[in-house]
Amino acid sequence: MNIEEEIKQSTFKDAYHKAYINILYTSNWLQQRQSALFKPFGVTLPQYNVLRILRGQFPKPATVNLLIERMLDKTSNASRIVDKLEAKKLVTREQCPTDRRTVDILITQQGMDLLKEMDSIEGGSQLGILTQDEADHLSLLLDKIRS
Repeated sequence: MNIEEEIKQSTFKDAYHKAYINILYTSNWLQQRQSALFKPFGVTLPQYNVLRILRGQFPKPATVNLLIERMLDKTSNASRIVDKLEAKKLVTREQCPTDRRTVDILITQQGMDLLKEMDSIEGGSQLGILTQDEADHLSLLLDKIRS
C-alpha cells in the first residue's frame, strides 16, 4: 500500500516532503513489527541494541558512554537500559580495576544465549521483498541522506 493510502493524504507539498513522511512512517512501521517480534523474548528494541553492542565487544567490557556512542537510538537512557538488563541477568556491572570512576558492563552467558536464539528473527525479514540490488540501493540512498 502506498503512503497516500496508509495515512489518507492525497497531496504533499512536493516529492521531498512525501519522501520524508514516507521515511518517518516506514521507520515507525518497522519498529512496531520489530517490537512485536521481540516481545516473546522479554526485551525491547533498545535493550536488544545494547545486548548486540555488548556481544560485539565481548570479551572486552563496555562503558555506558561507549553504549551511548554506538546505540541506534541516541535518545535512549543507556544507564536505565543496563539496569533492566542486569535485573534480567543478561549483563553484569563491575567497577573497572584500573579506573574506579568507570563501570565495566559485560554480557552474561544468558545474554549471549538469548541473542543466539533471537538471531533468526532479526531485522532483515521485513525487507525480504526487496532484491539484493534494491536493498543495496536503499542503503546507499539512506547513507546519502545522512551524509
